[in-house]
Parts: sequence; structure tokens; C-alpha cells
Amino acid sequence: MHRTTQVFLLFLAVILSGCGRPGAGPQPVDPASIASPIDLTLLHINDHHSHLDAENTTLQLATGPGKREPITVERGGFPRVTAAIKALAQKNVNVIKMHSGDATTGDLYATLSAGKADAEMMNTVCFDTFNLGNHEFDNTDAGVKQFMAFLHAGACRTPLLSANVRFGPRSPMAGTVAPETVLPSVVIERGGQQIGVIGLIVAGKTKNSSRPDSDTTFQNEAATAQAEIDRLRARGINKIIFSTHIGYRADQALVRQLSGVDVVVGADSHTLLGPEALQEYGISPEGPYPTKSTDKDGQPVCIVQAWQYGYVVGETRVRFDRDGVVTDCTGTPWLIIGDTFSRPAPPALSAEETAAIRADIVAGQLLRITAPDQEAAALLAPYKQQKEALGEKVVATTGDNLCLRRVPGSKRDASRSTQGDVCNKNEAVNRHGGDIQQIVAEAFLQQGKAYFQADLSMQNGGGVRADIPTGKITVQDIYTVLPFKNTLVELQATGAEIKAALEDAVEGVVGPALNTGCYPYTGGLRWNIDLNKSKGARLSKLELRVADGSYRPLVPDRTYKVVTLSFLADGGDSYTTLKSITGERRVEVGLDYAEAFLQYVENLPGREKVLRKLPVKDYSTQVFIDTP
Repeated sequence: MHRTTQVFLLFLAVILSGCGRPGAGPQPVDPASIASPIDLTLLHINDHHSHLDAENTTLQLATGPGKREPITVERGGFPRVTAAIKALAQKNVNVIKMHSGDATTGDLYATLSAGKADAEMMNTVCFDTFNLGNHEFDNTDAGVKQFMAFLHAGACRTPLLSANVRFGPRSPMAGTVAPETVLPSVVIERGGQQIGVIGLIVAGKTKNSSRPDSDTTFQNEAATAQAEIDRLRARGINKIIFSTHIGYRADQALVRQLSGVDVVVGADSHTLLGPEALQEYGISPEGPYPTKSTDKDGQPVCIVQAWQYGYVVGETRVRFDRDGVVTDCTGTPWLIIGDTFSRPAPPALSAEETAAIRADIVAGQLLRITAPDQEAAALLAPYKQQKEALGEKVVATTGDNLCLRRVPGSKRDASRSTQGDVCNKNEAVNRHGGDIQQIVAEAFLQQGKAYFQADLSMQNGGGVRADIPTGKITVQDIYTVLPFKNTLVELQATGAEIKAALEDAVEGVVGPALNTGCYPYTGGLRWNIDLNKSKGARLSKLELRVADGSYRPLVPDRTYKVVTLSFLADGGDSYTTLKSITGERRVEVGLDYAEAFLQYVENLPGREKVLRKLPVKDYSTQVFIDTP
């Protein structure tokens, strides 16, 4: 059936039946108002994770004809994001401003203000929609309610979206009404036409990897998505945008199961999308921007995502025909940078070289030199002073780039590092996984040894949130690497239970959840892994490090002392087997896990504390075989 006919018949059905949930969505619209083409511009960010300050980075920039070299420049910072969105909004028509989730957790700003600083920054943009991410639930449902209160303290009152969350009867969110609740969707009018925007959160990961209240549940993504599409289309709305927090690969799989979706503005996987030309700057995208796909009926769908931490502001232009079908989508993932350039080491840049850099940026049309918005900078200033007072203490240095990577290989998690291709294309990281994840696991083992003679530690890759680049390491860096509210736990586990828990975690990576954050790292234990095998047989040659530094086979029926996070001990991030270890076999150590890492760094040998990569033999993943 032609889409115009479908819309008209659905419109008549609604007029006759009066169906729909009270207060849950728009009233039926006049078909004449939707029977004309329209262009929309979507300006979007995602996963800024309390990264409100600008950060220095190194990009490969042209200092002369045919010459590119590493150049240091600032990128991101929320005042710069605000300025970029304001400027892009002014030059476009029919603009919708969207944030696809994970505003909080990841920097000392979240620790200090519980999300208030993030909300105030977001209100300088005045987003049209904010979709809940899994990390909005890190401080239980009460944290969601508190963040909503912060966000609605200003005039913007940005609606919070998630079609598939169901707050339990004991949740502080239970019984709330619009706009002080989480909505399945909103309808936005642009150019005299109505556009439906639906929110969607990753179900299993949020329930198992964050801390929602026990009676709050998350419905199947695809089924919920289609039901909400059908509800909006029944009211005569034929332009449907999703704001999702389920990940780039999951977005691609989702749209092929749905009828009636037009655009997906995604999040969660921290995916950099863009043209291959980005590689000239030393960063590699995982797919095109926009990524073009089709829905279940073969209709065109555009998928976008804007990397992470406010580094990118996405600008997507979508053209709809009179039937509400996407006829074209184009856009740019603007990398937001400052206007000061320098070499990492002498000599200083000449005026001619600086001019060449600027000309190269203008010609490339991918980097956007942006001055911070002054209003946003002024609002951030008092928070920044508090953060600097706490975080500026230097506790160590490193001569290495300590790379972030959840899963080894180049397939599943290849653009998460903030160090660009230095880490994302690092062969050692591809073979063995993240340097910083492995160091954190070792730190927990050493703290566990000090507290209760631990034999090994267990850490999930997604619990470690940031690289540590070459240079000084501060308190702020430590808490940025480990931003969650976890404590250390002692478990008495058999070798068989340890292997089962690791197999559980790997199933979370390759199973339906596709959650790269589950991937395990351990201190004192190593293995070979083949993701092509079935659950229970993926890990082999498990060996435990003993006192002299050598390795011995893990014994299935022997009991070992394991130090892990309270979150994993509760069965979070698919570590289901650990949840069954209770009673006298579980002891709450009570040490904050970031504090444990800080103590490890401060206890490094020598007066000048130096944090180094571990020897390859001590990485938990010794051999990694990925799926085709």
C-alpha cells in the first residue's frame, strides 16, 4: 500500500475510533498539513559523560604543501559545543536539537555536582529532546529524577524520552506526570508539519550494567519501537525520528526490523562516523555519516551518531517528500576545536605554518574552529574552580600512552580511544586489549593482596572509561578513568565459578546484548579466547600467576580469593555466576574502587611515581580470535 494512502486511512481510523492514551501524544492532524515536502536539520550530540572542559589532542594537520605532522589543539568543551550548535542553528532551517543520552558519569564534574553542572550546560543549548542513556541510571531511579529536576530548573524544560522504560511501583518516578516524567515520544512542529521523535534505551545493558531500581524494567527494543511508531502514525504523523541509546551496530540491526522509521540519531557505542578523509587527521571513522540503510519495507533510513565527550556536533540534513519518505540525507560530523595550534615539541610553528593549518581546516570542511560560548563558560566557571581544586594534584607520570580498549581486535570497539589511531590501530592493543583496563585490574589485585591476600582480580572493560596519555597523572585523571560509585568486594570462588563468570561476560559481548563493556580483564589470570566457539568453550588455557611471577593452570575445584567490584559481584554486566556467591563467601571490603586505584598509583616504587604498561605476559588476554 502506498504510504500516503496508509496515512490517510490511519487518520480516518483515528477520527472514527478516538483511540490513543490520554496525554501520551499529539492529536490527529490534518492530512493536508503533511502532504508537502520538507527539509529538516538535526543537530545532535551523545555520550558527553560530564566531559565539560576542553581537552588537548594531537591531530595530523597540514603545515605546508604535502606535509602533515602532529599538531596539538584543544577539542570539545561544552561551552564550545553550545557555540557550535547556536551557529549551526542560525544557518539552517527547521532545526531539531537532540541529545541521545549518557550526559553524566565520566568526569569529576559528575562526582562534584551529581549532574547539575551537566544540566546547566545542556540548558545553554536548550535541546528539543534528551533520550535517557544507561548511565542516567547509575544512581538508581532517584538519580534520574534528580537529573530531570536539574534539567527542568531552567526555562527549556527539555523532555526526557525512553519508550521502553517501565518504572516500578516503588520507584520515585512512579506516578509522575508530564512533563516531570519520562515520555515515550514527543511531537515537534517544524515548517507547519509534525515530526515524531521516539526515545529508546538499551534494555539488557541498562538493567544489568547500571543501577535502576529493582522493580524498574526495560522492554524489548524492537517491539516497543514498532508499537510507538504505529501509535504516532495512527495519529497522522508520517515523519519518525528515533533518538536511541543502543549502539551503532544495534541501530543498523533495529531499523531492518521496523516499518516506518526514517532517521536514527544514535548513541551508546561512542562511534565516530564520517568520511574516510578523517584519516588524514589521524582518526578513523567506523562508518559513513550518515549511514544509509533501509527499513523492513525497503524504505530509506538514515543513521547518525556523534562520537563522544562533546568532541563532535553532528549536522544532518534530511529531505522528506510529500509522502513522508526520506529522499536524501547528508551532513557533517563537525569536530569542534580551538584556534591555538602548537607542535608537541620545538620548534614553534611559524606564521606561515599556522596559516597553512587554518587553510587546510577550511578546505577540509570537517574540523570547525569554534570559540566557547561566553554564557556557558560563565555558568561553568564556579564548577570548574571546585573541580580544579580537587583534581589538580599530580600523583604520577607515564611515558606511555595507556590505551583504552574494551575488546581486543579491530572489529568491536575500534574508535573509543581519545588518542586516535595511536591507540585505535595499535597492534598490541588489538592482540591483548586495553592497557589501562589491564593496569586497573592489576591495581585491584594488589589492593586485594594488601587487604585479604587475593589471588586474582576481575574487572569489566566498560568500567574503565578513559585513556591516560603520556605525561602527568592527576587525581582528576584517576577519577575520570574510574567514575562510578563502586566498592571492592572479596569473593571466595572456585576455579570453575571463575571460568563460568568469565564465560558469562564474554557471552554478553557476542550474544544478543552485544555489550562490549562486559569483556573481562583480570589481574593475575590469563587465557586464550576464541569467540567462534560456543559459551563455555571460548576461554582456554586459564593460568594463574603465582608468587614467583610464573603461571600455573587454574584448578576447577580449588577455591580462590577474588577481588572484584560490588557491581560485578551483584551480577552486573552479565557476570551472572558471581551473583550466586553469597553468605560467608562474600565480604564487603568497603574501599572505593577509584580510591583503590589512586592508592596503587601513590604506592608505586620510587620517589617519582611512574605508571607503566604491564609486561605482555601479564595481560589477561594472551591469544584473541574474533568472529569473521
